[in-house]
Amino acid sequence: MAERITDNIGNCCCGSKSCSNSDHNHDEHHHDHDHNHDAHGHNHEHHHHEKFTKRDVIEFIIGFGLFALALLLNVKTEVKIGLYVVAYVVVGREIVISAIKGLFTGRLLDENFLMTIASISAFAIGEYPEATAVILFYRVGELFEGLAVNRSKNSIEELLNIKPDVANLKVGDKYKIVDPEKVKVGDTIMVKPGEKIPLDGYVIEGTSSIDTSVITGESLPREAEEGTEVYSGSINKSGVILVKVTKEFSESTVAKILKLVKDANSQKAHTEKFITKFARYYTPIVVGIAVLLAFIPAIFFGGDFGSWIYRAAIFLVVSCPCALVISIPLGYFGGIGGASSKGILVKGGNYLEELRNIKSIIFDKTGTLTKGVFKVTQVISSNQGVNKEKVVEIAAHVEHYSNHPIAVSIINEYNKNIDEKRVKDITEVAGKGVKALFDGKMVAVGNRKLMEQENVSVGNRDTVVGTKVYVAMDNKLMGIIVIADELKSDTIDAIKELKNHGVEDIVMLTGDHKDVAEDIANKVGITRYYSDLLPDEKVDKLEEIMNGVGKNDTVVFVGDGINDAPVLARADVGIAMGGVGSDAAIEAADVVLMSDELSSIPTAMRVSKNTNKIVWENIVFSLGIKIAIMILATLNLANMWMAIFADVGVAVIAILNSIRALRVK
Repeated sequence: MAERITDNIGNCCCGSKSCSNSDHNHDEHHHDHDHNHDAHGHNHEHHHHEKFTKRDVIEFIIGFGLFALALLLNVKTEVKIGLYVVAYVVVGREIVISAIKGLFTGRLLDENFLMTIASISAFAIGEYPEATAVILFYRVGELFEGLAVNRSKNSIEELLNIKPDVANLKVGDKYKIVDPEKVKVGDTIMVKPGEKIPLDGYVIEGTSSIDTSVITGESLPREAEEGTEVYSGSINKSGVILVKVTKEFSESTVAKILKLVKDANSQKAHTEKFITKFARYYTPIVVGIAVLLAFIPAIFFGGDFGSWIYRAAIFLVVSCPCALVISIPLGYFGGIGGASSKGILVKGGNYLEELRNIKSIIFDKTGTLTKGVFKVTQVISSNQGVNKEKVVEIAAHVEHYSNHPIAVSIINEYNKNIDEKRVKDITEVAGKGVKALFDGKMVAVGNRKLMEQENVSVGNRDTVVGTKVYVAMDNKLMGIIVIADELKSDTIDAIKELKNHGVEDIVMLTGDHKDVAEDIANKVGITRYYSDLLPDEKVDKLEEIMNGVGKNDTVVFVGDGINDAPVLARADVGIAMGGVGSDAAIEAADVVLMSDELSSIPTAMRVSKNTNKIVWENIVFSLGIKIAIMILATLNLANMWMAIFADVGVAVIAILNSIRALRVK
């Protein structure tokens, strides 16, 4: 996949048909990713950046040797010219042939054509060394550009080299090596130390340390034991483990990552689109100026034809915008690759670009700012001398048969064996709680509405923050169990770092009650929050916030649940939690955080700013050098060697600079 992407980068250049046809509109929101890039008009027969074969190397050595002989030997002019011509034919004949083919296939202004016209023009006016040098050093440049692109391609392939090759499937009492795609949900697989985990599942036997760095970007290994969930693509570091498969390979974490990174190339950044359009107009304009430069001064002002044709030839060599057309997509893809190495999956260059301009960032609460795991935070006994342990004991026994998160948190808090014989006649009251006989006494465990139904006085408890579970026995309040969601360990630091990065507006949207929302907001340092929201009301609030920012400002929403999918899709950039997030949220989002850590968002902003900086360095450097050489050529202060550097040298430097985007601090 990475090879296909970099082939497309390498083959698109110079305002040719391959460039103009690739200017597709990818702005449609959001996820029409089924683009076939090979169908975008890229011509894979294009000579640029093809791998040098043994024959190419031999021909280049022969051509360079003949060129050197012509320069160094003190022989007749006719012999020198002959050596230059033979060197030109040996090294440049394929370029000339490609240029002629281009005349009949619509690629009139590709680099082969420009180099051919420039070199033939130099021959025509007697500048034989420069004519040969144009083709010779163009081929040298191709070699170095190819090496630079391959280096980036190899780095990207290393990031994507997470697909497991085989799975050890349990068949009866034996294990059979099979393709991961043939393993079904419910099958058991064995993963040995040093092997990649081939499919998502949970450990049913054994303990080990799991390296999840390629999935989550987390450097420290995670301990796995019976019941621990494991992700495909992670590496088993120590013990042998048996894993019960929970997802087919096509739905596994590693398959989704590979698809997301592959699809990322279909979403072009705004700068990338601008350069593609720019190349379509820039090259013909420069070629037109070169033609005028060759003839107008000589015809109307009596200048020397040879001198002006030489200057025009320099224009032709300089005119190719390959440095931009190759290096800019490579820069964005490098940024996407660098982000993925930190467990941040960005679905396109446009989203990576927008992350640098975050004006407002809006967070869902449960599962995003918090762990989404309920825990008993406080037990309040009534004034009847009932101890707190008794309150929890009653509630745990009555809630024993429920799998509701609140019930589970109470049972976990009790952390003792449940004596089922003590509980009888359990009745669930929809939306209110549970009633039962406990040790022969009528018990009610639930919310305020249940207490009102049972005529139990609870008093004013508004100062208590969290979900309140009331426990009553024989119509008298025994106590209150307060349950709250725990903050993620990095939430407070992440909010601080976002403020340091210049994010002015940080908002929380939640369906929780106002007192819970206010408590969380105060703890993490969020000044603006909206509570008691339904999913459609979250979208309304998002649009209200988006209408209040500037046209070029980015509004980001961060969430994890199925109910967050509409908001994720509507935001300028939707960020989903990849580990605990729902499939719907991950599908709707533009960025996925595999580590579920909010501190990944400032990292993504740094990647965005660094990538954007590199891209604009390439644009300013490339155009600056080219324009400077064109001006010098017009004033007769530049030669063909400078033109070769402005084309080939600048392209190599820009590509090497783009590779820096792979490195993430």
